[in-house]
This record gives sequence, structure tokens and C-alpha cells, in this order.
Amino acid sequence: MNFLRGVMGGPSAGPQPSGADTIQKLCDRVASSTLLDDRRDAVRALKSLSKKYRLEVGIQAMEHLIHVLQTDRSDSEIIGYALDTLYNVISNDLEEEEQEENSAKQVDDLGSQFTEIFIKQQENVTLLLTLVEEFDFHVRWPGVKLLTSLLKQQGPQVQQIILVSPMGVSRLMDLLADSREVIRNDGVLLLQQLTKSNAAIQKIVAFENAFERLLDIITEEGNSDGGIVVEDCLLLLQNLLKNNNSNQNFFKEGSYIQRMKPWFEVGDDNCGWSAQKVTNLHLMLQLVRVLVSPTNPPGATSSCQKAMFHCGLLQQLCTILMATGVPADILTETINTVSEVIRGCQTNQDYFASVNAPSNPPRPAIVVLLMSMVNERQPFVLRCAVLYCFQCFLYKNQKGQGEIVSTLLPSTIDATGNSVSAGQLLCGGLFSTDSLSNWCAAVALAHALQENATLKEQLLRVQLATSIGNPPVSLLQQCTNILSQGSKVQTRVGLLMLLCTWLSNCSIAVTHFLHNPANVPFLTGQIAENLGEEEHLVQGLCALLLGISIYYNDNSLENYRKEKLKQLIEKRIGRENFTEKLGFISKHELYSRAAQKPQPSFSSPDHMMFDHEFTKLVKELEGVISKAIYKSSEEDKKEEEVKKTLEQHDNIVTHYKKVIREQDQEMEELKQRINTLTSQNEQLQATVTQQVSQIQQHKDQYNLLKVQLGKDTQHHNSHSDTFQMNGIQTEEVSKLKEELEEWKNKHDLLQGQLREKDSVIEKLNSSQLEMGSTEQSSQMSKSGGLEHNSELQKELEMLRSQIQLQSAEISKLQMENQKLQVTNATSDPVLGDSGATAAATSSELEARLEQEVKELKSKVQALSEEKESLKQHLDSSSSTVAILQDEKSKLQREVAESKKEQDDLLVLLADQDQKISALKIKLKDLGVPVEDEDDIESGDQGDEDEDVDEEEQD
Repeated sequence: MNFLRGVMGGPSAGPQPSGADTIQKLCDRVASSTLLDDRRDAVRALKSLSKKYRLEVGIQAMEHLIHVLQTDRSDSEIIGYALDTLYNVISNDLEEEEQEENSAKQVDDLGSQFTEIFIKQQENVTLLLTLVEEFDFHVRWPGVKLLTSLLKQQGPQVQQIILVSPMGVSRLMDLLADSREVIRNDGVLLLQQLTKSNAAIQKIVAFENAFERLLDIITEEGNSDGGIVVEDCLLLLQNLLKNNNSNQNFFKEGSYIQRMKPWFEVGDDNCGWSAQKVTNLHLMLQLVRVLVSPTNPPGATSSCQKAMFHCGLLQQLCTILMATGVPADILTETINTVSEVIRGCQTNQDYFASVNAPSNPPRPAIVVLLMSMVNERQPFVLRCAVLYCFQCFLYKNQKGQGEIVSTLLPSTIDATGNSVSAGQLLCGGLFSTDSLSNWCAAVALAHALQENATLKEQLLRVQLATSIGNPPVSLLQQCTNILSQGSKVQTRVGLLMLLCTWLSNCSIAVTHFLHNPANVPFLTGQIAENLGEEEHLVQGLCALLLGISIYYNDNSLENYRKEKLKQLIEKRIGRENFTEKLGFISKHELYSRAAQKPQPSFSSPDHMMFDHEFTKLVKELEGVISKAIYKSSEEDKKEEEVKKTLEQHDNIVTHYKKVIREQDQEMEELKQRINTLTSQNEQLQATVTQQVSQIQQHKDQYNLLKVQLGKDTQHHNSHSDTFQMNGIQTEEVSKLKEELEEWKNKHDLLQGQLREKDSVIEKLNSSQLEMGSTEQSSQMSKSGGLEHNSELQKELEMLRSQIQLQSAEISKLQMENQKLQVTNATSDPVLGDSGATAAATSSELEARLEQEVKELKSKVQALSEEKESLKQHLDSSSSTVAILQDEKSKLQREVAESKKEQDDLLVLLADQDQKISALKIKLKDLGVPVEDEDDIESGDQGDEDEDVDEEEQD
């Protein structure tokens, strides 16, 4: 213990040992002591010396400390001391005094070297992960700090060890759920270091529910009003989402975008923003931009933009945009964020166009922002942000482009001057004395014309009143006038970019430009002069503008036909010199910087020269113009002929595409009609089936009533037995008499037929005796007569037998009739006494029977009428079904005919495509560049085409 007092600064009688000796003795005690208390005291002493004697403790004690971590796991106190000592050795977070003594470079090297020694054995990192799982505060907290320090020093190596360790990342994710804030907060810092530049770990952390936990922490801490913990959580979220499409999609699918909206709910009182709040809001806005960055895949960006609109996040950002008292840097970042949220998304762009500033009278947000852009007193970064916002608003937004250009046209300008439009602000900025305003307005106006030939033609109608008493001049003429006045380089570059964008792919605009006789001499003069290096950029842009005037020239002006302009270039400039000047653009450093990303980011206003979209135009036209300069007049004529032919074919193809589109629409309409009629047919069939079932039910009811009626009749007959005689009524007797008369008549008829047959037989016998001309004929007639006679005899016998049978039946019937008469006569006296009673009963029964019979008849009649009506309804339904089936068959025939016509058109289109491909092959043989409709020629391809042309010329 006396030794420890000496180490800890207590009084001692002898000389003080040196620091290295003391550390060596402490290390020996840690290694050799058998008592845990001795080892604990020695490790505690090493911890107290580790900050001042970092190098010595690191060299001599690291191995012993690692051994303590492996063997003394049961004692949390010694483990905590060992972890703290290792942290002091490895960490570079030294006190100011120590930083003054040692240079920063030496400190960095020392921490990195000790980290490399520690992680050389991967088991040490794995051991550290198991210690971090311990709940004991004295073990877990120093373990988290040590692991964070290791990741700072040797991040990739430690990340790889943790990644291959079983459940390594999951163990560290548990730190976010720790109830002790200090461990939770340091756990966030640890995950920050763990997720840096490692997509695999980022995905694991995201799928371990990191988004949910971090957003909960941000909400608990007060969102943007929170402290440093909110900042750390936002930095971790940026690590997880930036350049990680999988995590971005998971974030969107998990509906976490909706939880970002409360971050931007700032109150009405925006004064007194704390530095931490500004930092938090900066990070929150950057997090939104990570999700909608133009560098992300288009589909992912679009889906995030839509989600931000539907959850109200875009509306919340626009509220901040128009609020008062917002710090300038937050306002600038909000403008940039809104820019990327609306870029290329029609729904968001339409909403942004409808946003008004809270002024009196209300002004559109676009107008208010443009006021800031052309105001030279506004901060440079704010003006760049507004320009970017305007560019994003017009990106792939033809509707927005039309609205901006329409504010410049004469018919829509507000004559009263009460309100300022976007077009007026752009013109004001274009012709102001501030070169930065000139450049921004020119680029903004160029974006309003981007890939929109219709608006390029409409902008030619814009007239400007330059001064009182002078006639108005066109906007195009005014741009060239300012260009020729020798203004600042930045102003001329902006105007040249506007003119190049305006004239490209618009022959009418080229004609208007060439119609001014001063323009071509000015351009050739600028290109031909040997100016200083700062003017090279203007010369290159002048060459590009002149090349566009040649390439898109329709030869409508005799003095400025393609061939004459080429001859002028050859005489005044020289083709090689012209091509060299044209190449100045793409070789410029500022051109390369602008081509990297859409957002204009410049270190100073002087560097603001190129626009991102314009660099694409230069890349597309540079090679094409270089080739066009070297073409002969014959090649130009051939090219014009081929172009006209291609245009004709394109017109034909467009016409047939239109026809096919119309036929497709007709087919769709016919299909819809067929579907409608089919559904109606099915409904009618269902109705018919229902009606048939109802008819069948009525039939069954009718049959049931008939059966009931038969039963009632039998019941009535059983009651009238007393009025029958031996089961037979007097009516039946009369029927039998009538039948008897019929049989007598039949008997008389048969007797008459028999007599006729006898007369025929006698005639035949007499005719037989008279015949006798020849022996053969007599024999033949005899045999024939005998045969006929025998047949007649047979027939006669049959008739006689029938007569006998009928006579027997008649006699039988006569006997039955006599019996009935005798019975009737004998039964009359019996009825004497009860005759009156029977008659009365009979009359009552007959009345009841008649009443029931009438009711049954009425029911039967009603059923029959209902049956008839149902039958009529069924017939009408059947006729309707037949009509629908006829219409269906007609529609099917029409569809078949339209399909046949479409097949014919497709055959015709195939022929046209073959002709076009043949013409394109001819063009290629002639050296004319031919582009497909959907392809964009790259600069590399242009270089390859130049090489091919040079080889062919050789």
C-alpha cells in the first residue's frame, strides 16, 4: 500500500521513482498478483497515469489490460478501470494542456497505432462487444466509448470485424433502448461511426428498427427545439439514408416521411432562434434533400416527392419559405429543399405555382423569389438558391414554362402596372446594370425555353420599349444590342447562353437572328480576334451561336444561306480556328464544374459562368457543328433532300400513328360498348331466368289448384250418391242411347257398303262370261278374274264378320238399355216419401258446387291471365336478347375489320421504316450524322464519328 501511496502522489521518504518504472511495477502487479483487490488497485493506478503517460501505459500495459478483460469478467469494477485505461490510451480526445505539448499529427498517429495493435487480434473486438452487452453502467458506458474510439481511428477494419461477428450490429442497436440517457446518447455516437461509408451495416441497422427509435428520440427531445442529441440523431439518419437506395425505399415504405412534418412546424414568433435550433433545422432540411436528390434513381425520387406532397410536408416547407423572421441561412436551405421536392414532379410544381406570399395584395411566391434573385443587395447564396428553385420549377414542366412566357407576351401584360409579373422581373434583371442579375435572368429565361419549340417562336413576338420616342424593339434584338456593347464577361456569357438555347432547334428564331445584318459580322469579328485568355469563353460561345445559325438554317434568307455562311467562316476565321475556338467551352474549368450537378454552387459571383442544362446542349451540338462546317454544298443539298424525305416519311408515319391511335381509341370504345352490352345481356338473361322460375312456380300453383278442384268434385259426387241409380245417372243413360243410335247408323252404313260390293261382284261375273276372244287371253282373264274374285270374297267375309260383331254389340247395348229402364221404373215409387227432402238437399249441394266451381274457374282464369302476361314479358325479353346478340355480332365484325385495317397499316409502317433505314444508310455513307429518335448523342460518340470521317477523307 505504501508503494501505491507513492504512485498516487502521497508522501514518501525515499526518492520518487520515474513514470516508466512506476508503470512497469504496476503492470507486474497486474500480471502476478493473486488477490483481486491488488489487481484492481494496480489497474486503478494505471488509469490515473494513462492520460499523462499515454505512450508508456499503452506500450507496457495494453496486453495486461486485455488479459484482465478476459479473466476478471466477474468483477465489474476492475473491468471498468481497464476499459477506461484503454480508452485513455487509444482516444485522441486529450486535454488542452496535453494538446499544446504534443502536435496534433503525433496524437493522431499514436491513437491509430494503439488501435491497430488492439484490433490485430479480432477476438479483442469480439470481447468488447460482449462487454457492451453487460447492463452494469461501469462496464457498458466505458465499453461504448472505447468501441467508438476504435471506430474513429480504424473505421473500415473495425466495421468489418463487427460485421462478421455474430449478432454484432444487433448488440450495438440495443444501446438505443437503454433507459440511461448518457449510454443512449453515446450509443448514437457509436452508431454514427459504425455506419460511415458502409452500406451493408447501414442496411442491417435500418432493418433493426433504427428509424423508429431515432424518430422517437427526436420527438422526445423536442424536434427542432431539441439539443445536441437531436443533432446526433439527424447525423445518424443521414448516414443511413445518403446514397443508400434500399434504406430510402424502406424509409418511404415505412411511412416515416409523414413523421418529418412536425419538424418544420415553426411558430409565428420566429425571433431569437438559438444556434442549436438553426443547426437542427439545417440537418432536417438536408435529410429531406437526401430523399429527393437528383442523383437518386428517378422512380425513388418521384415516389418520395409524392409522399411529401400528400402528407403536407411540402406545404409546411412553403410556409417557412414565406414566413418572416426566418434566419437567412435557414431560408436559403429551405429554398434549395423546396427546389428538389418540386423538381420534375408536375403535382408539386402546380402546387408551388399556387402558393402566395402573405402580402397585401397577395403575390405569387415565384414573383417574390424572383424579386430577391434580381436584387443585387440580397446575399449571393440566396440568389443562387432562388435561381435553382426557378430552374426546378420549370424542369420538365411545359405548363409552367408557358405561364412564364405568357407574362411577356403583349396580350397578357398588365397595362395598369399595378402588379409585377415574372416576365417583367426577368426582363428587368436581363437589362440591369448588375452583371449577376443579367446572368441569372438570362439563365432563368433559357430554362423557360428549354426543349419547347412553340415557346421559342412565341418569344419572338415580345417587344420592348427601350426609351421614350423610339420605336420598340424585339427581345431578341435587344439581347444582341447589349451583347455588341461590350458589357462585362458574365453578362455576355449569360446572353450568349440564352441566345444559343433560343436558336437551337428553331429555324424561325435563326431566321429572325440572321435578319439583323449586324449580328453575323459581330460574331465573326469576335471569333477572329486574338483576345486575352479571359475572352476565350466569349469567343467559344460566339462560335457556338454562329454554328447553331448554320446548322439550324432553313436557307430562307438568300444572303445568309448555309453555304455563304461557311464561306464567310473560311475567309474571315478559318475552319480550324473556328473549331479550336468552339472547343474552348468544354475545356473550361467552370464548364466541368457546372456539368457535375444541377444545383448552381459557386464559391464567388465571378465563377458564375455556366448552367448545368446548357452544358448538356454544348455536349450535344459541339460535334455536330464541327462536322457541319466541313461539309460541301453538294453534301448540304443531299442532306437537305434526305431531311425533306425523312420529314415527309416522318409526316406519313406521324399520320399513320395518329390513325392507329384513333383506331385504338375506337377499339377501346367498342370494347367498352361490348362490355356494357354483355353486362346488360347478362342482366337480362338473369331477369329471364328469374321470370321463367316465377312462371314455373305459377304453373305448379295452377296444377295444385287443379288437383284440389278434382278432389272437391269427387267429394261432391260422394254426397250425391243418393241421387244415382246403381251408380249411373239419367244423363249417362241418355249418353248410352246416343251411342246406340250411332252404332245403328254405322250398321246401316256397313249394310249399304255390303250391297255395293255384291253389285260389283255380279258385274264382274257378267263381264267374265262375255270375254272370250282367244284362248290365251281368256285364260289370263280367267285367272285374273279368279284372283280378283277371291280378294273380293275375302273382303266380303271380313265385312260380314265386322257386321256380326257390331250386331252383337248393338244387341248387348239394347239389353242394357232395357235393364236400365226397368230399374228406373221400379225405383221411382221408393223415392216417394223422401223426395222433397232429397230435392232440397240436392238444390243446396248444387248451389254450393256451383259457387265453388265459379271460384275455381275465376282462380284458373286469373292464373291463365297472369300466365299470358308472363309469357308476353318473356317474349319481349327474348326479343331484346336477340337484338343485343345482333348488335354484339355487328360490333365483333367491326372489331375484326378494324384489326384488319390496323394490320395493313402496320405492314405499311414496316415498309416506311425499311425505306427510312435505307435513307439513313445512304446518309451515313454520305457522312451525314443520323440520330435515332430516342437516343442522345454523347460527346464520345461525336469524337468517334469525327475519326470515321477523317478516315474516309483519307
